[in-house]
Amino acid sequence: MILRLRGPKPKSFGPALSGERQCRGILMVLRCIALTEDSGLQGVSMRTGTRVKYSGRLKQHWDWSVYLACTLLVLTVVVFAIDRKAGVVTAAFTAAYLISIAFIYAHSRRDILPALVEFASRYSQAEQQLLKQMEIPLAIVDVTGHTAWMNEAMCALSHRSEKYRGEISNVFPYLSTAVFPETTWEKDVDLEYEEKKFRAHIQRVVLDELIEKSDLVEKETDEDGESVSSYFYAIYMLDETELRNLRQENHEQKNVVGLVYMDNYEEAMDNVDEVHASLLNVLVDRQINKYFSARNCLARKLEKDKYLVVMNQKSLEELERDHFSVLEEVKTINIGNDTVMTVSIGIGLGGKDYVQNHDFARNAIELALGRGGDQTVVNNEAKMTFFGGKSQSNERNTRVKARVKAQAMREIIETRDRVIAMGHRIADMDSLGACVGIYRAAKTLGKEAHIVLGDDRTAIAWWTDALQKSGDYEEDMFLSHEQAIDLTDNSAVVVVVDTNQPSRVECKELLERTNSIVVLDHHRQTTDQIQNASLSYIEPSASSACEMVSEVLQYFEENVRLRNLEADCMYAGIIIDTNSFNAKTGARTFEAAAYLRRSGADVIRVRKALREDMNSYKARAEAVRHAVSFMGKYAISILPDKGLESANVIGAQAANELLDIRDVKASFVVTQYKGKAFISARALDEVNVQVIMERLGGGGHMNIAGAQIDGATNTEAVEILKDLLMKMTEEGDL
Repeated sequence: MILRLRGPKPKSFGPALSGERQCRGILMVLRCIALTEDSGLQGVSMRTGTRVKYSGRLKQHWDWSVYLACTLLVLTVVVFAIDRKAGVVTAAFTAAYLISIAFIYAHSRRDILPALVEFASRYSQAEQQLLKQMEIPLAIVDVTGHTAWMNEAMCALSHRSEKYRGEISNVFPYLSTAVFPETTWEKDVDLEYEEKKFRAHIQRVVLDELIEKSDLVEKETDEDGESVSSYFYAIYMLDETELRNLRQENHEQKNVVGLVYMDNYEEAMDNVDEVHASLLNVLVDRQINKYFSARNCLARKLEKDKYLVVMNQKSLEELERDHFSVLEEVKTINIGNDTVMTVSIGIGLGGKDYVQNHDFARNAIELALGRGGDQTVVNNEAKMTFFGGKSQSNERNTRVKARVKAQAMREIIETRDRVIAMGHRIADMDSLGACVGIYRAAKTLGKEAHIVLGDDRTAIAWWTDALQKSGDYEEDMFLSHEQAIDLTDNSAVVVVVDTNQPSRVECKELLERTNSIVVLDHHRQTTDQIQNASLSYIEPSASSACEMVSEVLQYFEENVRLRNLEADCMYAGIIIDTNSFNAKTGARTFEAAAYLRRSGADVIRVRKALREDMNSYKARAEAVRHAVSFMGKYAISILPDKGLESANVIGAQAANELLDIRDVKASFVVTQYKGKAFISARALDEVNVQVIMERLGGGGHMNIAGAQIDGATNTEAVEILKDLLMKMTEEGDL
C-alpha cells in the first residue's frame, strides 16, 4: 500500500511518521474523512477551520429549523391581526428565537469539525484496542509480504513483537506472496504450525475509493504516470486443530465391508488327499485371519471358501499401503499341493450404511473374479481401484459353466427373430471367428443371422472375401453399421464377442436398440462394462473368444455342423490369440482346437491364409532389430508403418517375437495407425501387461494387452510408456 499525504504535514501527526504510527495515522485520517462525508460536512478549510457548509443530514436538520421559524412568523402575523398587543408579544418572542438560532449556528458550526475529529480519534483508539486484544490472531501485511501490524494474539502465536516488520513467510512458510489473492477478494490457505493446524483467511483490502474522495491523501503513480492501486492484506489465523482432528477421526471410522473368496478352492482340494486337504484349509484360514486381525479388521468365515471382513477406513488405508500382500502370502502356502491357492478380495465403501457397502463389495468381488481372480477390487461408490492380478488365471477343468451358458443362449435366441453378432472395432481373426461361430449357431436354429463389420477390414479381408465368394452364404451375411441399425429392434438379439466394453464394440448404437444382449468374452472385465446384458459369459482363463464359442457350440445343439471354411476361420482365431499355441494355452484350448479339426479345419489351409506379404515381414523384422532394453527386463520398439495395410497386427506379431529374447519379461511395440499411437503389449508369466495398459486407457489379458494414445507420436508414446513403467515399479505395482 503506497499513500502520500497532500500539503504540509499536520502537526498533530508529529515528526517522521513511520511504521505503525504512520499506519494508524492514515487510518485515522481516512476514518475522519468517512465520518465527515457521512455527516454531511462539505467545503472544510484546514487553513481557517471555520468555513463549513452543511449538507446531507445536517443540512436537513438546519432546513427544518428554518421551516419552523417561518411557521412562527406566520403565527405572529395571524396573532397580530387578531390582537395588536398579543401580536407585539408574539413578535418579540419570535425575534428572540430567530436571533438565538442565528447566534448558535454562527458560533457552534466551527466546533463541529473538531468534535468529529475528536470522536473519530477516540473511536479509532477504541477500535484499535479491540483489534489488538481480539482472540483471533490478526496481521496486516503489504503487497511485498512484509508485516505492518500484528495484534497481541498474533504476536503470541508467532513469538514476535508487535514491532516485527519482516516477511510473514519467515514466520509461516506457507504464507508467501505467491498464495496471496490477486484476482479474488479473499482466500483460505491450510497450513500447520507448531503441531497445530490452521486455516489462514487472507483478505485483500483496497483503499482506492476512499483515497480518491479525500483531499488529504493521494495515491502514488508509477513511471508512466498510471495510478498505483493501494491495498493491503489482512490475515486471520483460525485454529482448526480440533475440528480437523474430528474430521480425520470421522473419516477413519467410516465403515467398510470386504468379501474374500478363494478362487480355486475345489481344484486345489481335489489335487490333495483328505489329510492334506484339511491342513491346507486350516493354513489358508489361519493366514487370512492373521492378516486381517493384525490390522484391526474383523474376518469371519461364511462358507468353506468365503469370508466376510468388517473394517474401518483407517484399516483400509493400511491395507492399500500394503498392496494387500495377503494375495501373495496365500500363494506361498504349499504342503505338496500341485495347484496354488489364490484368493480375490472385494471391498465396498462410500455407502450410507453397511448394507449398501456390502452391495458395493459384492459388485467388486464379481468384477475381481471376472478379471481372473488373484486380485483386490476396491469399490468406492462405483469408483474402482485394482490391486494385484499378477498371476495367470486358473483354467477351469469343468465344462459345467460352458454347458449352462450354451443352454441359456439357445433359449434367448429361440425367442427372437434374428441374431446380430459383432465384435470390437478394427476386427481381428478372433473377433471374426467367434462371430462366424455364432452365425452358424443361429442358422442351426433356423434364425436370420448377420455379422456387423466396419469399414476397416484389413486384418480379415482375405477371410471375408473367401466367405462371400464361397456362394454358401447370403449376400447380407455381413452388414454395415447403418444396415445393422435398421434391422435391430427388440425382436433381435445382439451377441457381442471378444469384448465386454461398450466403448469398444463395433457399433455401440445396437446396444441401445434392443433389450436382448449376450456377451461372450475372454478379456478381463473393467469398470466399463456392457450393462443390462441378458447373458454374460466372461471367462478370462480362456485363450480366445473362438475357444469359448467352440465350447458353447458343443453344448448348443446336437445338429450344429460347422462348414470347413467356418472351422478354418475359428481355428485361425485361436492360432492368432495363442501365438500358435505358445501363449495362454490350456487343456481346453487344445480340446477346442480338436473339435474344430473334427469339424473340418485344415492346418495347412489356415497357415496359407495367415501368410503375410514381404513388406509386412520386413517391417516386423525391422521392429525386432531396433528394439531396446528398458530397466533390464522390458523390450520396447517402434514399428515402421509406411506402406503397411495392418500396422497394428504386425506390431502385435513383433511384440510376440520379442518375448523370445532372453531376460525379456514383457515387450511393447508402438506404431501409428489413423492418427493414434497403438501399443501392443505382450508378456509370458512374470508381468501383468493388462494393468499397465489399463493405466493408459486400454486393457486385455495379463499376457496380451494393448492401448491407444490419441494425438501422440511414436516417440512421445514410448516416453509415456517408460514413465509409467518406472512409476508402477516404484509404487510396487510391477
